[in-house]
Amino acid sequence: MWAVARRGLKRLWVPVILRVWPLARAWYRIWGLTLDGRPDDEVWYFAYGANMHDSSFRERRKMAPLEWRAGRIAGYRLRFNLEGRPKGRAAPANICADEDGEVWGVLYRLTRRELVRLCASEGIPGWRYRPIWLVAQDIAGSRVDAVAFLAEGQAADGNPSLRYITLLRNGARAHGLPAHWIAYLEGVAHAQ
Repeated sequence: MWAVARRGLKRLWVPVILRVWPLARAWYRIWGLTLDGRPDDEVWYFAYGANMHDSSFRERRKMAPLEWRAGRIAGYRLRFNLEGRPKGRAAPANICADEDGEVWGVLYRLTRRELVRLCASEGIPGWRYRPIWLVAQDIAGSRVDAVAFLAEGQAADGNPSLRYITLLRNGARAHGLPAHWIAYLEGVAHAQ
C-alpha cells in the first residue's frame, strides 16, 4: 500500500521538481548525487540500450535531442545482468568496467534539464541506475564528455527478451553503428 501511495506522490512532485532547478538540485543531493550547471547547458548522453531506438527515446521518453552521433566508450563492456520484466525472462542492458572492452551506442546532445527529465524516466535518482560521467568518442574519433547510466547488476548475465534485443539491433542499424557491433548484437541470445 505504501509503495502505491509513494508512486502516486512521485508522479505529482517529480514534474514540479524538474521545472524548479533549485528543487532538482536538492532532490539529487538527498540521493548523494550532484546536479551541476544550469538547465540550458548542453551535455552529451551515451545510450547503449533501448534508448538507441527512436521508439524508446523519442516516443516513449519524449526526448528531442539537439543532435545525435554514433559513438563508443572504451574500458567498459555490455552486459545483460539486470532483472527485467517478466522476472527471470528478460535482462536489460547494463555496462560494467572492463579495461579491454568497448561499448558502441548513440551519443545524444541534450540540455541539462532534458537530461534530468530523462534521468527521472529511468528512475534516477533512485536505487537502480546511477549516472556516471565518462569520455566517449564519436564515430569520427572526436572525444566528448558524456553521461551514461549504470547499475549494480547480478553476478551472472541473463538473456534479454526478443523485443528488447530487437530494439537494440534496430537502433544500432538506424544510427549507423559499425557492422561488427551490429553482428555482436545479432549474436546475443534472447530469452525463451
